[in-house]
Amino acid sequence: MSNELVPTQQPTYYEEVQRKGYSRRDFLQFVSMMTAFIGLENSAIGQVAKALETKPRVPVIWLHFQECTCCSESFIRSSHPIVADILLDKISLDYTETLMAAAGFQAEEAMQNTMKKYKGEYILCVEGSVPVGADGVYCMIGGKTSMQILQEAADGAKAIIAWGSCASNGCVQSAKPNPTQATPIHKLIKGKPVIKVPGCPPIGEVMAGVIVHLVTFDRIPELDRMGRPKAFYSKRVHDTCYRRPFYDAGLYVESFDDENAKKGYCLYKVGCKGPSTYNACGVTKWNNGTSFPIQSGHPCIGCSEENFWDNGRLYERGSSFAGFGIEADADTVGKVALGVTAAALAGHAVMTNIRKSKLIHELEDEGKQSEHELKS
Repeated sequence: MSNELVPTQQPTYYEEVQRKGYSRRDFLQFVSMMTAFIGLENSAIGQVAKALETKPRVPVIWLHFQECTCCSESFIRSSHPIVADILLDKISLDYTETLMAAAGFQAEEAMQNTMKKYKGEYILCVEGSVPVGADGVYCMIGGKTSMQILQEAADGAKAIIAWGSCASNGCVQSAKPNPTQATPIHKLIKGKPVIKVPGCPPIGEVMAGVIVHLVTFDRIPELDRMGRPKAFYSKRVHDTCYRRPFYDAGLYVESFDDENAKKGYCLYKVGCKGPSTYNACGVTKWNNGTSFPIQSGHPCIGCSEENFWDNGRLYERGSSFAGFGIEADADTVGKVALGVTAAALAGHAVMTNIRKSKLIHELEDEGKQSEHELKS
């Protein structure tokens, strides 16, 4: 996505920021926030700012298939208004069924014009899985199946972003027995880079960060083996959870209405999938960094992981946890934690007695020495 790819008559992101009435300070605050979210050092703030100041808007087509629109909802409710007013507002002018003003022929014409005018330059965002069963009749738009629309739009796309778990891994639509044969995007489109941004929904700032990275560096972000941006999916929810110390201490919520729940203990025994889920929930959070499911008292359901809907019941704990050995579970961890605590207490008591004994002997020796000095 170099400067030569998009016609210069397109406004830059910063020009849109000014047009919408935001100050330079607002712009720099947004740049700083995005730089931090995509995992860059403070020294990169200038690079991100320059990219948004000088590079024309990247054309984006945003498709909706089998989904609930929660990804769009998350995006427009990002903590910084520039995300919705500039990034989303401008891309919605290309094509997105949910937010664009046009409908029918005008909507279809807008998408066709973008695909022709910016072939090989636009970004294709897809929200929702594609049903391939029964020749695709379960999800059709304007007489075309989802598969036909996807293939047509993907043909001239520079890159594809799969928003949310529906597009990234099929989500609940593909749960057994998967009657519509709901299929994620990467299994249908080959020969194009696909960025998976899973979650149900993904965090708005994570979605904005992916777009900002594409604009700034003219390339897709570094991905993990699942195709997810490492900046947001490199750590387990468990690793950044504020309840982690309770897990390590063997203190768990046994049921949602018990005293331990009121004390904020670890939710692992009531089904928390945080130990096996990679996401930025505990760091970035939702609603301007206010909270995330675990903080509100609900266990993580692992929505950013493949097959989370078929990986056992949501409110039953996992049978094993690799962090404490292949077969270790909550009970084992609890016993080990208590054993370690008991051993530590016993060790402390032994050392205390040794120090006391040593001090007594030293005092006795000093007393004998003083007595000997007095006699001499």
